[in-house]
Amino acid sequence: MNRLRVYARIARVLFVVGLGLSMAGLFGIFERLGIAHSMVRRQRWSRFFMARLGNALPFRVTVHGELPKVPMLWVSNHVSWTDIPLLGMLTPMSFLSKAEVRTWPVAGWLAAKAGSLFIRRGSGDSQLIRKQMTRHLQQQHPLLMFPEGTTTDGRSLRTFHGRLLSAAIDSEVAMQPVAIRYARDGEIDSLAPFIGDDDLLSHLMRLFGNDRGDVQIHLLKPIDCQGRERAALAFEAQQAVQRVLFGDAPEARPVPLRPAIAA
Repeated sequence: MNRLRVYARIARVLFVVGLGLSMAGLFGIFERLGIAHSMVRRQRWSRFFMARLGNALPFRVTVHGELPKVPMLWVSNHVSWTDIPLLGMLTPMSFLSKAEVRTWPVAGWLAAKAGSLFIRRGSGDSQLIRKQMTRHLQQQHPLLMFPEGTTTDGRSLRTFHGRLLSAAIDSEVAMQPVAIRYARDGEIDSLAPFIGDDDLLSHLMRLFGNDRGDVQIHLLKPIDCQGRERAALAFEAQQAVQRVLFGDAPEARPVPLRPAIAA
């Protein structure tokens, strides 16, 4: 693909990012003036931005399944930073993100203004973030998290961690499993994954220097969380995603039972 076309594609993405910065800046001005903006409005504007960013990316997107009609905790496998705009354009929602993202130039500021929740790994703040997630869900705001805790190359699925799924149990909402798959020429896409020491500019150059890839987003059957154990929920969601992506499911592992409550 000629270099001029690559630069034109990148310029389109930069234009969309500029639009996002303008929107976030407007929110910032309103905050300084003491004008509050509800999470519902933030999520709607975030979806508006994500839809335009997703359309600027070099992918053909196909969505299978039905969007949930009520707020849920979405859980998805994680391959690339592009997962966020491609999933975020489906419906108004917030994201649970690693704390480092908040320090990223541009992206961190946009994420914070859009209502993202941030968690620092290994800092012992999982209880605090769980309470924030529970409050978020109880207020009927959809939330998406990546329970693998990291990105993969799309050829395997890591263990879904269940410690934060307690938020779905506590807030009595269902869980929406999502499987996202990137393909190119009928094979697993090797360009889309954003892993290791990859940097964003190099990743963009690789993506836009090639023809469009294909992305399949599968919205799977929601999982009822009421009265369930978080480990069981994590494993059930992982199995559902595994079946769609690779056609088989991992062997069952022991799941701790909730201790009986004395009468």
